[in-house]
Amino acid sequence: MAGNTVSSTATALTDSRLAALCAQTIQDAFLIYEKRFHDITKRARDRFVVRDWPGSYADAAARLRLYGDVLDDLTAQITELTGSRLRERSVWAAIKAVYSSLIVNSAAWEIAESFFNSLTRRVFATEGVDQAIEFVDTDFDAPPESLDEVRRCYSGNALDQVLFQALTDLSAEGFPAECWRDLPASVQVAAERLADSVAQGGNGSTGSSTWTLELIATAFYRGQGAYYVGRLARSGQSASAGLPIALSLRHPDGKGITLDAVLHGDGDLAVLFSYTRAYFRVDAKCPHQLVRYLKELMPRKRGVDLYNAIGFHRHGKTEFYRDFVAHLRSSTDQFTTAQGVPGMVMLVFTLPSYDVVFKLIKDRFDFPKDTTREEVMRRYRLVFEHDRAGRLVEAHEFEHLRIARDRFDAGLLEHLRRDAGKTVRLEGDDVVIHHAYVERRINPLNIFFAEAEPAATAAAAQDYGRAIKDLAASNIFPGDLLTKNFGVTRNGRVVFYDYDELCFLTDCNFRDLPQATTYEEEISAEPWFSVRENDIFPEEFPNFLGMPERARIALLEQHGDLFRADYWRGVQATLRAGEIPEIFPYGLDRRLRP
Repeated sequence: MAGNTVSSTATALTDSRLAALCAQTIQDAFLIYEKRFHDITKRARDRFVVRDWPGSYADAAARLRLYGDVLDDLTAQITELTGSRLRERSVWAAIKAVYSSLIVNSAAWEIAESFFNSLTRRVFATEGVDQAIEFVDTDFDAPPESLDEVRRCYSGNALDQVLFQALTDLSAEGFPAECWRDLPASVQVAAERLADSVAQGGNGSTGSSTWTLELIATAFYRGQGAYYVGRLARSGQSASAGLPIALSLRHPDGKGITLDAVLHGDGDLAVLFSYTRAYFRVDAKCPHQLVRYLKELMPRKRGVDLYNAIGFHRHGKTEFYRDFVAHLRSSTDQFTTAQGVPGMVMLVFTLPSYDVVFKLIKDRFDFPKDTTREEVMRRYRLVFEHDRAGRLVEAHEFEHLRIARDRFDAGLLEHLRRDAGKTVRLEGDDVVIHHAYVERRINPLNIFFAEAEPAATAAAAQDYGRAIKDLAASNIFPGDLLTKNFGVTRNGRVVFYDYDELCFLTDCNFRDLPQATTYEEEISAEPWFSVRENDIFPEEFPNFLGMPERARIALLEQHGDLFRADYWRGVQATLRAGEIPEIFPYGLDRRLRP
């Protein structure tokens, strides 16, 4: 009866009155999301101080789920409020106009716009975009901004003193001197390294002893680390042209916070903010302003990557889509099948002039794959929610994409219709894709091995082994270790991007390969011993790697333990004991005390 009353009330209301009620409801929900998001984020500092790593990881997971949870409640509210008028576009056009006026003074207006878009897409399942009921482009110009709202500046003649001042500045959420272990000695080493890096860069007056350090006013927290991010300049050099840096803090054993490492240069920062890592928790009162500053430090990073990095992944999708549409308008090349060995589960294509791939789940999977569409999607959700450890490529999930038909190569289009007909359909001059995952395009490792010099293949093979171990430490087993499922990033890191058989390491049963006791067993083409579903025999891994000989030798020399079951059982024991191994987003050479 109550539902009928609400529906009747909605029918009786004018468009403008109903729009006002709905817009206010949506803004209230956004404010709830915003408050809960910041509450979780602000806990990161306390978790770090008391070394509550399980709580820190739980917070990270809770914040990922928050957006969907708030939208679930909001969708139910709007459905009840509008009743039979839920899908009246004239009403939604009015809702959007009122909502735009409500968020005009929000410091996170762009996040609020994406929040509205998420709701309308739930209601309408829009194919393509609809300017009338979505913020296809933002309604607002970015307001004039002062970097003083984002950064803190420190200056002095002695760089170690400048660093000490910045790290203990309580007004910028620094940590009191008594919380640190050996901070004076650490900043002395850090100052020497940074001074050398600035000198090697050839910037500033080498004769000057005055330094200026800019740091973003709040720390970035992820996993067991905290990071202060900014740039360093010497007298005679403008701050905007300073050296991008990050100061890595750790709290390893309860005996004090340590300055663990100094990262410098946009390359180091790009790895720290990689799309293969979990999101930071950083208190961003004005996300646009923070992203703008980070973009100055890392010019090659796109807006989507930086919004993702600070936890606004839904707006990251908005940034990607706007950039993608703009690129389509300014380019003429056609989508083609992506390079690499065709997958048994996913159909992958790309636009040569744009560095992403689109992955569609096939209607039927090639033998011997026996998984389901639902299981594949579950694994992609697992990757989204899990610590990617710098080795899993982030995948954005999109629904109802509409792209002009003439942008597709004829052969690819036929392939899409034949193998993914449940996902792809033609509608007039458009191709409509009902569901896709979008990932950064990466050079497949098997192709890298075929084209690279021997020394480079050896280094990649060693990092391939390191990648598998990093994933294992984060409780992930790739399932399929073939090199076609791994790729090499522009920074030379090996990452994994095929999630068809990915699973938790602790769900696997790693077994030693039984030794044959008879001649018949030795020559048998099939296993003569029982094999259960989750049984894995690491001794068999080398038979399927397909690496050049030098790369294979390098892998075995450095990571030969990967091919023994006891290594894997040891990692499982560590994980089951509740220990959380740390995976550093930088090399040993960046640590102050390796």
